[in-house]
Amino acid sequence: MLRGHSRLAGAAIRERLAQEAARLMIEHGIVDYRLAKRKAAERFAVSGTRMLPSNAQIEACLAERQRIFAPDAQSGRVDRLRRAAVDAMDVLSIFEPRLVGPVLSGTATISSPIELHLFADAPESVAGFLARAGVDYEETQRRYRFSGGRIALVPGFGFSRAGERILLIVFAEKGLREAPLSPVDRRPMERAAQARVRALLAD
Repeated sequence: MLRGHSRLAGAAIRERLAQEAARLMIEHGIVDYRLAKRKAAERFAVSGTRMLPSNAQIEACLAERQRIFAPDAQSGRVDRLRRAAVDAMDVLSIFEPRLVGPVLSGTATISSPIELHLFADAPESVAGFLARAGVDYEETQRRYRFSGGRIALVPGFGFSRAGERILLIVFAEKGLREAPLSPVDRRPMERAAQARVRALLAD
């Protein structure tokens, strides 16, 4: 019986931490799941990692809070970001852009960037394109995990356009066939071409 009660207590603690992490992401603009978990654990004085919720559990709480507390604001935010994504994808069409992340899933918060995956065998070609377009960008990179346990740092570029933050991650052309694993559920990351993003806006 004690073991059963312990499991129930553990589940309740994880749910409480997931709700708090989701609140922090919404209200404080935290975009990193690990940081949101750590701050939630600190608030409730939970030590160690055994009781921490999964990223998928946090995202479910995030979507639930957005749906319950600010459905109109959330819908407007996501639509605005998706429209900006479509515009950026149109400009960057030669790199076969794909939208990923919270803007695609609909859980974008006030700090979520528009994240696009581009495909070019030389990241310098994207840098040159941005420079010719007069875009003031900075170089960045993302650490991704792939199936089979492979981990890679993928180069990218970040800039702001019309008040929105845009993050371009540049994969080799063959990378179009192998998506990195999502930090939420560890499955291949969902990617959407421009036509699908337009369809989401039309729904």
